Amino acid sequence: MDEPTKDEAPPPSSRNAADAEPEPPRWKGIAIAVGLAMAAGGIAALVLTGMQDKAIYSKGVDELLLQKDKFKGRPVRAEGLLVHGSLQKRDQPCEYRFVLQKNGAELPVRFAQCVVPDTFRDVPDLDVGVTVEGELATDGSFEASSVLAKCPSKYEMEQKKQNGEKMPHGPLAVGP
Repeated sequence: MDEPTKDEAPPPSSRNAADAEPEPPRWKGIAIAVGLAMAAGGIAALVLTGMQDKAIYSKGVDELLLQKDKFKGRPVRAEGLLVHGSLQKRDQPCEYRFVLQKNGAELPVRFAQCVVPDTFRDVPDLDVGVTVEGELATDGSFEASSVLAKCPSKYEMEQKKQNGEKMPHGPLAVGP
């Protein structure tokens, strides 16, 4: 009467130990999760560390000069206005030198290339916004690898046109 029938499973105490499936150790799953988390953290640290050297900061001339020790020898963008009368071009060796200013701070810039944007002109009574990319030298000057001149606003251009003045990018086409 106490014997199990063929359809009934034997009680747990009477099961054979060899028939039971072994439970996977729980620590293996935890170890895998910890290993994956550490690997992801290591990859993130490598990416962020590698990008830190390649990061280019964008600062106004005044901010850049206030923090010049932090940015010496590092890639940086400086933004300011071209100081009127400071733009000089030299043919041998080919380079441009000019001064940018913002909020009273001035930054001398050297651009050792022959070609600048068409909008990069020193036009009286027209403020030209300039962004330079390069490195701050130890002497406080800026060695630019690229120069971007912002176009004057449409309003300023219209005023110049009405006054018969030349535009910074060249002559205007006049219709018939």
